[in-house]
Amino acid sequence: MKKVLFVCLGNICRSTMAEGVFKHLVKNAGLENEIFADSCGTANYHVGDNPDRRTMQTLEKYGITYQHKGRQVSQIDFETFDLILAMDNQNFADLQKLAKQNSNYLNKVFLMRDFDEGFEGSSVPDPYYGTMNDFEEVYAQVTRASQKILQNIVDKLI
Repeated sequence: MKKVLFVCLGNICRSTMAEGVFKHLVKNAGLENEIFADSCGTANYHVGDNPDRRTMQTLEKYGITYQHKGRQVSQIDFETFDLILAMDNQNFADLQKLAKQNSNYLNKVFLMRDFDEGFEGSSVPDPYYGTMNDFEEVYAQVTRASQKILQNIVDKLI
């Protein structure tokens, strides 16, 4: 089973949106028994919290049912997950620091938008202080990247 982890700062906006979208794609592809996904944050600000209401509104708008309680990344995540996707450069740097304890872990950490063709190396912008349009933009970005990630897993490129 392939295991994918989505990581942002607080685990209530971007990473939860990405997890919800990715799980929806996995379910639609009939691959729920082959691919597992989760999300977390690098900070502990929202441990135990539900996703941001605007994240949930956006997912619901696209027919995605989702439940999650915020959690913080831990060292065990590097052992558990095959692919760890940071939403931005700061989260990527924080994950790399944690991963340095084992060089094999570094090979698992990527930016989410490394899988968004034409936007490699870019961040998924944090919509927390923004408008619903910002959440829509995040939805579009994580959807494109999630489709590519899923295709790479199916094609056994990851």
